[in-house]
Amino acid sequence: MALRERVRTLGGLARAALQDLFDQKHPFGRLALVQVLMLAGDTLVTISLAGSLFFSISPTEAKSKVLLYLVLTIAPFAVVSPMLGPLIDRSQGARRIMVAIAALGRAALCPLMARDIHSLMLFPEAFGVLVLSKLYLVTRGALVPELAALEPSDGWAPVEEDQSETASHGFAGWNAQLTLLGTFAGFAASIPGVALLKGIGAPAVLWFDVLVFLGAGVAAFRLPSLRGRSSQGSADEEAWGEVERELVALSPVAHPEVIFALSANAILRGVTGFLMFMLAFDLRRMGASLFWFGLILVGSGVGALLGLAGVTRLARRMTEQLLLVLSLIMVSLGAVAAAYWGSLAGEVFLAAVIGAAGAIAQPSFDALIQAYVPQAGQGRAFAKFATRQQLIWVIGALIPVAFAIPIVPGDIAIAVISFSGMLAYVIGRVSMRGQALPTLFDPGLE
Repeated sequence: MALRERVRTLGGLARAALQDLFDQKHPFGRLALVQVLMLAGDTLVTISLAGSLFFSISPTEAKSKVLLYLVLTIAPFAVVSPMLGPLIDRSQGARRIMVAIAALGRAALCPLMARDIHSLMLFPEAFGVLVLSKLYLVTRGALVPELAALEPSDGWAPVEEDQSETASHGFAGWNAQLTLLGTFAGFAASIPGVALLKGIGAPAVLWFDVLVFLGAGVAAFRLPSLRGRSSQGSADEEAWGEVERELVALSPVAHPEVIFALSANAILRGVTGFLMFMLAFDLRRMGASLFWFGLILVGSGVGALLGLAGVTRLARRMTEQLLLVLSLIMVSLGAVAAAYWGSLAGEVFLAAVIGAAGAIAQPSFDALIQAYVPQAGQGRAFAKFATRQQLIWVIGALIPVAFAIPIVPGDIAIAVISFSGMLAYVIGRVSMRGQALPTLFDPGLE
């Protein structure tokens, strides 16, 4: 019954997300359209590069290729965080422009990748695509509260800025809905992407992706801007905005709630990278068929969908902090069960659990940033935190790449790390109680 109820909830969330997607009169619908096209484009890029890094070469060669890939995944943040984060925060209109640049830049790079698919030039071009992808993800996180500040309209309920709990719950739901739409878009894009890859080749996938990213660029220019928005007390808000920007420049991400949440969510990202690369190399050493690779990926995707179905309902009953604790407990128990079973089916189950936990934790963590970090610093905050989380994911992935780790000991390690991370998070937050928190970063401060 629980699974049936979760599926029913997922269906309701999907219907609501699609209704918002097709309603282009409101801000969220326009952002949803950008999200769908961007994530579909990312999926097509991934499909076009599939096989060249791992499955088409020997395990020995795969290690060097995977190491290069892992470096490429973290390197874009070195650009996004120090350089583009402050630019995103410079003005209200800058975020919309950054989204358009992220889309149109990838539309320009995809033909070059199609031309150089078998050349070393593919790597710097892929690096550029990754930089622009991370730029969009960072900007999207800062856009959600900005759009929420628009005047009330049918289908878009703005949050009350002096109620951080309500605000964070609303943000968690919107973040989850965007993630769900992106997941569906990735699944939908994979169908023509795989067909083009098998029938014509990787260059055809990239040329098709040009059309997708061009559509995303057009949709980005349709995002509303807060410029010229009339509101009560605009002079006071403008004066506060100047003070806020100056103070945020000194310490944009200092709220303890956000720092503790970052540690918890980073652990989940780390064990995700660890599990996926541990299974990838162990299954190859075992000579397992591609069926198991596919089943593990499907399990992770299904788990993510079920997690997204639950996060909006859970957010009405639990705080984001408790959702992070719940996610870590889920992973710890799932890893214990997988180690006890000691079978590939158990690893599919664990992948599903980690997918669900990540789908619950990430929107919750994003909501805490959106609630506790002032809008003037959210671009930098999302850039910094995305960098740290990606670094932890890479570290987790590097361990099974560098060392051969059997599945059962690996599962036990995941259980211990997740449970220890949960304890550390709970103890840290308990120790924080009673201490004076920085009033600057109270989302209700006006």
